[in-house]
Amino acid sequence: MQKSLPSALAVALVAALSLTGCSSADADEGNLEWGKCPKDVAAPGIDCTTLKVPLDYKKSDGKTIEIAVSRLASKNPDKRHGVLLTNSGGPGGQTLTMPATLKKLGVPQSVLDTYDVIGIDPRGVGHSTPVTCGLEATEHPSNIPTYARTETDVTAEAKRVQAVAEKCAKSKTAGILPYITTANTARDMDRVREALGESKISYYGISYGTYLGSVYTTMFPKRSDRVFLDSVTGPGGWNEAFVRKFGEGFQNRFPDFAVFAAAQNEKYGLGDTPEAVEEKYFELAKKLDAKPSPEGYTGQAFRQVTFSSFYYDAELPNLAEIWKALDTGKPVPKPSGGAEGDAAAGSSGIPSDNYLASQLHVICNDSDWPEDIAAYARNVKEDRKRFPMFGAAGADITPCAFWPSEPVEAPVKITDNGPSNVLMLQNLRDNATPLSGAREMRAALGDRARMVTADQGGHLAYKYLDNKCANDIVTEFLLTGDRPSKDTACGKN
Repeated sequence: MQKSLPSALAVALVAALSLTGCSSADADEGNLEWGKCPKDVAAPGIDCTTLKVPLDYKKSDGKTIEIAVSRLASKNPDKRHGVLLTNSGGPGGQTLTMPATLKKLGVPQSVLDTYDVIGIDPRGVGHSTPVTCGLEATEHPSNIPTYARTETDVTAEAKRVQAVAEKCAKSKTAGILPYITTANTARDMDRVREALGESKISYYGISYGTYLGSVYTTMFPKRSDRVFLDSVTGPGGWNEAFVRKFGEGFQNRFPDFAVFAAAQNEKYGLGDTPEAVEEKYFELAKKLDAKPSPEGYTGQAFRQVTFSSFYYDAELPNLAEIWKALDTGKPVPKPSGGAEGDAAAGSSGIPSDNYLASQLHVICNDSDWPEDIAAYARNVKEDRKRFPMFGAAGADITPCAFWPSEPVEAPVKITDNGPSNVLMLQNLRDNATPLSGAREMRAALGDRARMVTADQGGHLAYKYLDNKCANDIVTEFLLTGDRPSKDTACGKN
């Protein structure tokens, strides 16, 4: 039976949160009362509030939930163009902190002066009304499917993830489970727009947030101003087709690590050529499949930590050290991070499994996932051949196959109906949202969009990586709304 990540590895992916109260307002009041932020959000210049929105938009007078909102107000009202709503991805990522994060990243002050930058914890997430599945960290420690070596592994994983889905169905927040969807989050965003007193909103979303932004501007095209999407999913969001792209993204990104490790072979001993480093990957995976390391690294954990470390170039040295330790039998350093993980909230009032629970709610509710275990076994067999390094993970079965709720509505179809006001930015070698998915989104949006590609690897681009060409194009768009007349390729910095 395929094992979960060792508990030490799961704990290494969590972060502590704390919670205090926010001021509140109803969405239909047309205004918000700003006050102090929760302790984990509090930062100079950041205000917070909450507002009530319908749980089910088909029953607008029925049960309501709370949405938490933050604001970094423009310090130059004469330059203010409007509001810039943001989303930090996930799904499940808390976004109340994003306005302060953008400032820390070095987003130009001219951009911050152009907008009131708005963060929203999406429904089900963080300081908004949170959901839980009552999961312990070791029950479902990662948002990436496990690597299945055989059909037997798929069957064993099916039993594990079915238990996860059953816990979600029986959790204390099961009553709101069916309504945690991307379409409803987009409707919440429009309630925030209304409460802010704005006729239109601009938008900046990363990773899954690119899908949310695409859904919003499809549902509310006339209420969308400047829409910026960084590291773009496909037009179906996180559905079965998207998750299978993780194998492709791993293969695209691996050469960056192989070149890095080979150039420092004297330090790491992983191979003096990129080809030798690739051989070392398969050697270590096979070795750990047969016998886990003393720290509990299985072949699955090794593959997953490698994928997770591909998110940012800054994590490649630590990844090389992990490989070296596993190769030589030395103590293994902790993973440095990578993919966003579960948030351990302690006594804050936010369930400790909220990140992964809210993510499951969104991705399982957004799409009608296959329920046939044999279908996943066939996909694993196919993707193991197509993308031998990680394809058998992306294609493996997840709790969505056993989800207790059918989608409450059909997925939003992304189209080219609406103003030409979308700018997409995409790294060529993104392991998490591969280029092929971004191209599919570009095709779906048609003339509404322009896409800028950057010759670099990893996840996220604007101000996360120092590519002057890409950064300048995005900054100009956020300041003026001007975009390149055609899709543009930025080279290496």
